[in-house]
Amino acid sequence: MPVSKERVSYYYDPEVGSVYYGPNHPMKPHRLCMTHHLILGYKLHEKMEVYRPRRVYSAELSNFHSEDYVEFLSRITPENQQTFASDLSQFNLAEDCPIFDGLFKFCQIYTGGSIDGAVRLNHNQCDIAINWAGGLHHAKKCEASGFCYINDLVLAILELLKYHPRVLYIDIDIHHGDGVEEAFYTTDRVMTVSFHKFGDYFFPGTGDLTDLGSGRGKYYSVNVPLKDGLDDSSFQRIFKPVMNKVMEVFQPGAVVLQCGADSLAHDRLGCFNLSLDGHAECIRHMKKFKVPLLVTGGGGYTKSNVARCWTYETAVILEQKLKDDIPLNDYYEYFADGNYKLKMQPHTVLDNANTKQHLNSLKATVLENLRAMEHAPSVQMHELPPDSYLPDYFDGDEDPDVRISQSDRDRMVTRGNELYDDI
Repeated sequence: MPVSKERVSYYYDPEVGSVYYGPNHPMKPHRLCMTHHLILGYKLHEKMEVYRPRRVYSAELSNFHSEDYVEFLSRITPENQQTFASDLSQFNLAEDCPIFDGLFKFCQIYTGGSIDGAVRLNHNQCDIAINWAGGLHHAKKCEASGFCYINDLVLAILELLKYHPRVLYIDIDIHHGDGVEEAFYTTDRVMTVSFHKFGDYFFPGTGDLTDLGSGRGKYYSVNVPLKDGLDDSSFQRIFKPVMNKVMEVFQPGAVVLQCGADSLAHDRLGCFNLSLDGHAECIRHMKKFKVPLLVTGGGGYTKSNVARCWTYETAVILEQKLKDDIPLNDYYEYFADGNYKLKMQPHTVLDNANTKQHLNSLKATVLENLRAMEHAPSVQMHELPPDSYLPDYFDGDEDPDVRISQSDRDRMVTRGNELYDDI
């Protein structure tokens, strides 16, 4: 089967899959290991460049987050957290966002994949970059939120803005992309478009149709609030016309697409009813515009279905067809829940509360708002800022008890697409 014409860069570090949020916590980073090994099982890694993301530095994280918050994350551990009682409350680290071993390194790695992907896109070294470990869209400037500590999406968008006058952010997670929207709420250089469940006290409770942005950013925050039971046809009935209009009027130089898998049917925390095809159709549609594209993960709390989804979407990006039988891999038994098949079937008895009348009304309002905005706002010429901050080789962030870390060794490698031989 021929390889996709687009040059695809894929980021993965096995350390992210070893992170444990704690007993009974719905966020399971182990899903990333399952995804990667399923990608290997289907041999998709042979059709793209595979890279281990570098661990980003504290100074890079402070390009968006407050320095005191980043410093706190770098110092807090399960052993010393009792001495930071007031800080835990200030920075919103509680049950949803617990302290666990390797927390800061986890943040450095998943953020590194998104920033590195943005840098490669900026330098035309790839057409599409994939970081399934990224997409933690709830984190705020000064606090954690909704299982998210560092907002890799905001940092990647800031990187893209160094080379592109306008960047489009799209969010198909079932939860509203509140952290990204808040970060860019007053600018016309970033448009955020979020398709999400809204109402019934659903987290995070933001993203109403009337939330449009403010100041120069008015009409550049686009929210499409949806109801329970959303199925494939209903989703595409509103996604495609909205995105077609967005691309027409905003004309972004780059696109960031957050593909949270909790909008799939059967998700542990979700209430939508999308199939793999319905979810992946968003990627198929956005690929048609031939704009540099950064694709990330996000939510997703039924681990086997998350792995199915992001593997299938990797194949969609690469324009590869996959057999429905799950290939043998290190996590093969985890897919027994679907009889070892790739495609999972949506609910057959779940009512879709998104009526045609409701969707038509939503679409009409969103399109009317888009017509009210300035067509492709211009940006004044400015001196090009440097690429993502790279301090001296040893700047103090490295573990002093480790002579040469894995991330340091990776910097010495001439070619960075050999990860799949080191499993």
